[in-house]
Amino acid sequence: MTEEKKHHDAPDLDQRDLKNPRDRDALKRAADDFLKSRKAEEYAMAQEEEEQAQAASSVELDALRGENGDLRDQLLRLAADMENLRKRTARDVHDARSYSVANFARDMLSVSDNLKRALEAIPADALANGDAGFKALAEGVEMTERSMMSALERHGVKKIEPQGQRFDPNFHQAMYEIPNADVPHNTVLQVAQAGFVIGDRMLRPALVGVSKGGPKQAAGEGQAEPGPINSQAEKDA
Repeated sequence: MTEEKKHHDAPDLDQRDLKNPRDRDALKRAADDFLKSRKAEEYAMAQEEEEQAQAASSVELDALRGENGDLRDQLLRLAADMENLRKRTARDVHDARSYSVANFARDMLSVSDNLKRALEAIPADALANGDAGFKALAEGVEMTERSMMSALERHGVKKIEPQGQRFDPNFHQAMYEIPNADVPHNTVLQVAQAGFVIGDRMLRPALVGVSKGGPKQAAGEGQAEPGPINSQAEKDA
């Protein structure tokens, strides 16, 4: 059979007679196959687009989660910083209120020392003989000194009187040592000048003489060795 004969026996769909039932069936099958193929292609394309969209969404979601975690960490750090700032500010305000008079009080202690020196300078025999002038002077100076110390105490200033106490370098300044075998080593035996504190801060250390040569402090009492003599403390005295 020649090509011309084959072509004549199996004409293309475009050349088929729609009035012929066989041709109509063939055209219908061809159309159905074409529609199925198109639907399959469209479905595959839709699936691919959906997978790509899901992949993009997953990447974007991971990025958002990472960004959210970073923001959460920043927020927590910021909250911690704010809390620390609040505490520090509250502490600074408390300190400012508690210690605002510290420098003034320290200066007033020097005035108190001078008043005591003035009392010590009054001749003892003049007071013993009842000299009215010296007696009035002494009473006036004593009253002034007591009034000044009362005012300082109202503002939180307290005197340190460590006589007989164990030496504490945080509040005492060792000026000299006193040989004494009868008392524990490093016991304050003499107070050359009283110390003062305001709140939990030291305004001025107590200038003391400590024992030397006695028995050691009992274990657990936290024995402290005297620090070096402070020349500045001697000047303040």
